[in-house]
Amino acid sequence: MDRPQAPALNLDRLLRPRSVAIVGASANPGALGASLLENLERNGFSGDIHLINPKREEINGRPCLKSVDDLPDDVDAAVLAIPKPAVLEVIKALARRKVGAAIVFSSGFAEGGEEGLAEQREIAATALAAGMVLEGPNCLGMVNFIDRIPLTFVETTTPGGGGDRRLGVISQSGAMAAVLAATLAKRKLDLSFSISTGNEAGSSVEDYLEYLVDHPTTRVIAMIVEQFRYPQRFLQAARRAREKGKTITLLHPGKSGAARESAATHTGAMAGDYQTMRLFVGHAGVAIAEDLEELGDMSEIALRCAALPKGGTAVLGESGALKALTLDLCEALDLALPPLHDDDSPELRAAMPDFVGVSNPLDITAQGLVDPDLYNRVLTALLKDDRVGCVLAGIIQSDPRTLSLKAQPLLAALRANARTKPVIFAGVDEGADVPTDIVDALRAEGVPYFPTADRALRAIKRLTAVERGAADAQPAPGSALPGLPAAGVVPEYRAKAILAPLGVPFPKGRMATSLQEAEAAAQALGYPVVLKAQSADLSHKSDAGGVILGLKDAAALAAGWARLQENITAARPGLVLDGVLVESMGKMGVELIIGGRNDPDWGPIILVGFGGVLAEMLHDVRLLPADLSRGAIAAELRKLKCAALLDGYRGSPALDVDAVVEIIFGLGAALRSTPSIGELDLNPVVVHPKGSGAIALDALITVAAQ
Repeated sequence: MDRPQAPALNLDRLLRPRSVAIVGASANPGALGASLLENLERNGFSGDIHLINPKREEINGRPCLKSVDDLPDDVDAAVLAIPKPAVLEVIKALARRKVGAAIVFSSGFAEGGEEGLAEQREIAATALAAGMVLEGPNCLGMVNFIDRIPLTFVETTTPGGGGDRRLGVISQSGAMAAVLAATLAKRKLDLSFSISTGNEAGSSVEDYLEYLVDHPTTRVIAMIVEQFRYPQRFLQAARRAREKGKTITLLHPGKSGAARESAATHTGAMAGDYQTMRLFVGHAGVAIAEDLEELGDMSEIALRCAALPKGGTAVLGESGALKALTLDLCEALDLALPPLHDDDSPELRAAMPDFVGVSNPLDITAQGLVDPDLYNRVLTALLKDDRVGCVLAGIIQSDPRTLSLKAQPLLAALRANARTKPVIFAGVDEGADVPTDIVDALRAEGVPYFPTADRALRAIKRLTAVERGAADAQPAPGSALPGLPAAGVVPEYRAKAILAPLGVPFPKGRMATSLQEAEAAAQALGYPVVLKAQSADLSHKSDAGGVILGLKDAAALAAGWARLQENITAARPGLVLDGVLVESMGKMGVELIIGGRNDPDWGPIILVGFGGVLAEMLHDVRLLPADLSRGAIAAELRKLKCAALLDGYRGSPALDVDAVVEIIFGLGAALRSTPSIGELDLNPVVVHPKGSGAIALDALITVAAQ
């Protein structure tokens, strides 16, 4: 976190300025200050423009001021097209003139090392003290497409006009902000803002996201973020966007170690845990892209269509081979295609020729060339089918005449039917000669055009994977767990006493501080028993020989007691145990690992997976938010690679999944009610056949220092 939590910023001073100062204005073609001025003049900026250049009297017929101190008070925004060494003093001067916002193009600050980071912090503190919005440094500025204000040196022409459904771009990378905005504009999508945040010394992606969530005509927000500096603010804004019916699409570089290292040198960001970020961000309703192309595709669907894809997808196609390829891709994507058949789809059956069977994907063959209205009838039937949440028309385009023959009945169906589900058009033969008037007509009806069906299906999958909150009951957390220390490790026997009231089942056990007490405990519990050394300083007791299993009688218990003491003395000389936990030996079953932690940035998270070599060799684990409902937890368990074991595999009995769900549900409540818990582990959890329950054999809690 490079800057302190600031009060709410008046971003209108930056994003909708009525007056602009260019510090470092220039008449030299290609100079940053010259390009910025050309942008403002080309786009007809009607506000005041103040040029600052001590070596010039005028530029383009506009007078130049000698210094920032010559500015009038309360200029809305200043753009610094100057070398890095001059930035700090200029920011101080802007603060004296009560300038509302400053954009700093210069690089070499936090991304350049400790000295640059110190300078960045000083300019941030100066801006913060003056209530000045600071964008950058190391950024490309911003473009307001609505009011036609390009405060950037990238050559920009804003088209003007536009509707009441717009798309905003927020990116830490200035180059990617420009690339994405250009890509989306080429698709004739109406943009609201494109904002490059750079090093985020004085304002961050969270500030701009909050602004766009409240912006009346911005309906979709496309983001490229390498590091979230204020994760909780981001999540709150994302949830608010979802409540308002707005869609956030996100590309987050940093899955690989090399990418995380690059982010640190690029924007001064420190790498976080990608999988944790992805879990929480997706849970908050954000659609996550795998690459830049996908980000553009998802954003277009979200803006152009009246609703996001949901439920099952129906594919209208014209080829048996394409049908097979589509089935292969959808299986790989795990994209649901609701089964459609002759006997359960009467309207679709009536629309089709007798010799063509109803299926999904649907192959209407070449019959549409003989009977073009077939496209109209089939699309109409699919739009009326409640099992279908999205329709993809995968069309062989061939040539302009053939494509027009197919497109016109499809357009007729679109115009004749009220639509509550998205329809997406995708060509099959990329590179075909596609008339722009057909693409424009489809877009006018709220139908995105894609050159390939594969791209469309991938985008549909990402958007249907968006969590809309339906499965998440958001159970309220209870009271904080009692009996926890201020910090440190809670040993097993105490952890079990704390967690048992939440419904986490453990073996019956007693603490013993002598062999005699251990013998009495074993007699009461019944043999066989296990001995476990207990100490807050012995988190990994098995490694120290502190666990003795399968003691069948008093003689074995005595020998086991002596062996445990010898092991601890050898492994940890001088360690004083709290005692030894004597427990009943549990029955054999399938082992799971269940654990959780309160991530300091994102919040409580749970890990569940199959234990033993399955977890280590196959990495068969799932990460879960800690607020999932019981039904959502059960669904997540069945996404494990070895989930077939849960329901019985090759003659083995089905397992008690409900019991596992209850353990995870209780663990989630503990983590959410007690933020001081750093880690909480139950390993292993042995699951028995259905109706026989599950039992956690070990427990460990670590409390983080506050």
